[in-house]
Amino acid sequence: MLSIFSKSRQPEKLFFETDIHCHILPGIDDGSPDVATSVSLVTKMKDMGLRRIIASPHVTYGTFENTPETVGAAKAELMGALDAAGVDVDLQNSAEYRIDDLLMSHIAQGILMPLPGNHLLVENSFIQEPWNLDQFLFELQLKGYVPILAHPERYAYYYSKKDRYKQMHEAGINFQINVLSLSGCYGKDEKRIAEWLIEKGYVDFVGTDLHHQSHVDSIMAYLKSKDYKRHREGLETLVKNDEI
Repeated sequence: MLSIFSKSRQPEKLFFETDIHCHILPGIDDGSPDVATSVSLVTKMKDMGLRRIIASPHVTYGTFENTPETVGAAKAELMGALDAAGVDVDLQNSAEYRIDDLLMSHIAQGILMPLPGNHLLVENSFIQEPWNLDQFLFELQLKGYVPILAHPERYAYYYSKKDRYKQMHEAGINFQINVLSLSGCYGKDEKRIAEWLIEKGYVDFVGTDLHHQSHVDSIMAYLKSKDYKRHREGLETLVKNDEI
């Protein structure tokens, strides 16, 4: 009886095995501050069912001006620590690019770190839509990239202009929503819009956007909820995490 009871208390697993958006590389952005924390976070991510983790540290002008060199060094350090701890996971890296002058510079220098298949994870400012966004995303496509807009459900300026979601998605811009939004971690509006994007069929990828232990706690609680079962039914036929 004890073993049956214990098993029933275990959380569900995520329905995908590849995370394309998380901040678990040590000491290079607002995510994990050190290697020990990173190892702990990755271990918890494995418990969620993730087997392939593509770290996406911020690349943002004035705050986290990461380059392939800084990201590569942090990844190598973490890989060594994971190996020493016996944590078997496929660790890769890309980046989450804020659409700003630093991104333009990295494009000009040819030092972007795309996801497999030349997918590029980009994020808007949380204050307002970037100037000339449609033209910029179109030019990315002309250069052979497949833009993925990170967490569109978190940009409050779109809430009263939902037609923008339709316009961008129909223009070939992929959308990646956060598990944390679906869990309610950010608030009711973010959850509501994420659910609306699922209903409309506008979701292409799901990411944890995991930064720290409190995010782990939120996701683990969510995986035990009725919401997760409902969201999973809507998402399973949409998301392409494991195909990337």
